[in-house]
Amino acid sequence: VTDNLTRLIWLKNANAFGSRTWEQALADANALASGSYGLTDGSKAGDWRLPNVKELQSLIDFAYYGPALSSASGTSQWTSGDAFSGVQSSYYWSSTTYSSSTTRAWDVGLDNGDVDDGDGKANTNYVWPVRAGK
Repeated sequence: VTDNLTRLIWLKNANAFGSRTWEQALADANALASGSYGLTDGSKAGDWRLPNVKELQSLIDFAYYGPALSSASGTSQWTSGDAFSGVQSSYYWSSTTYSSSTTRAWDVGLDNGDVDDGDGKANTNYVWPVRAGK
């Protein structure tokens, strides 16, 4: 799904991998390729990645809660199948390591848009891969 504002391409299924540790999330996102998880885009391993905290935060619409995500038209709250599927009102990993502690990484809560200042990388959060647009 292409974000018309950032030109980033997000995996349609926001819950393709379930809840994973940060290391698993990085590996899963980097291994994603056409032919897996419904992709038919011709992508290869290495094209997809874990988003940084700012990219993940760009999806948030603070007008909504549970999840804080708008519909594809931007005129209402997201509902399942409206651009994305499997969105969890929970935390999603970013690739951004917390500067004060390399054992922690930033994550974003899709329930209310909260940006957590460093969850332990051994904990589990959801994974929403992204890749550069064309």
